Amino acid sequence: MLVGNEFAMRTIGLSEIKSIIEGSTPEALLQCIEEAFVSYADGTATVPPVGHLGFTNPPGDMHIKYGYIKNDPYFVIKVACGFYRNQSIGLPNSNGLMMVMDARTGEPKVLLQDEGYLTDMRTAIAGAVVAKHLAPKSVEAIGILGTGVQARLQLQCLPWVTSCRKVYVYGRNCDKVTDYAANMCVHGFDITKCDSSAEVAQNCNLIVTTTASTEPLLVSDDIRKGTHITAMGSDVPGKQELAPEILAKADVVLCDSQSQCVDHGETHFAVGRGLLHPEDLVEVGTWIDAHLSRSQEAITVADLTGVATQDIKIASYVLDALELGDS
Repeated sequence: MLVGNEFAMRTIGLSEIKSIIEGSTPEALLQCIEEAFVSYADGTATVPPVGHLGFTNPPGDMHIKYGYIKNDPYFVIKVACGFYRNQSIGLPNSNGLMMVMDARTGEPKVLLQDEGYLTDMRTAIAGAVVAKHLAPKSVEAIGILGTGVQARLQLQCLPWVTSCRKVYVYGRNCDKVTDYAANMCVHGFDITKCDSSAEVAQNCNLIVTTTASTEPLLVSDDIRKGTHITAMGSDVPGKQELAPEILAKADVVLCDSQSQCVDHGETHFAVGRGLLHPEDLVEVGTWIDAHLSRSQEAITVADLTGVATQDIKIASYVLDALELGDS
């Protein structure tokens, strides 16, 4: 509370935020993140470079993403943390919050104390949006690399855009793969546990990579014609899930942000080796806005590093549900 300029920033907790998202329709959430992609690509958003802190002992990352969409009444600052050994001490690997500020006065308006939930959800919904626009018309099987939060959420959102329930999964930890399979079976998926990432690729034409790997998990020869890959694990320098030759082989390479992906996404490695040029990349929002489509024999890749417009839009979505959006 400020004396003489009396306002109080309202804090919205995780349970209230979850109830809003879980009570929403898939169509509304997909539209929310589609708008986020488009507003980034069409230049109506101001999004400065991502702030990043890397930690080694214990290993972890902290991102600051912030931005403003033209004519919006507020702007959003998001802090997201990922500390990858937290589960061993009984804590979630990810955490964070979003602060909504009045764009006319700079006053703090709402603190969304979401504990990283909104970041997790907007990332998973972004994967579903990309699959909606890029996946083959007939998805034979879904491939998942990884067993963590995004491996679960990405798969749980895919039924919004495809009827396929056959899934091949690979992870480095056998116990975690078994736990993942059991959990996803409860959600109605037919899960096959694989001994390698190549086995996933050989059986699937829609693949989502969700790991923190620092070396390629998939190579070019693994990828079938007609396959779409959504790669969302490489979101900081040093992470890599795809061999650069996959991007060189692809007929279409999409990215959420050309500048971010060239700097620290999957495309960073392909561009660095001269296998791909930045101008070859198509931003997802441009693809959506232009109503473009792929051929069924094409290989397509979407490199997702996460952009601030997704945080702005999902924060706005929560505020509107609380009827705070124009207050």
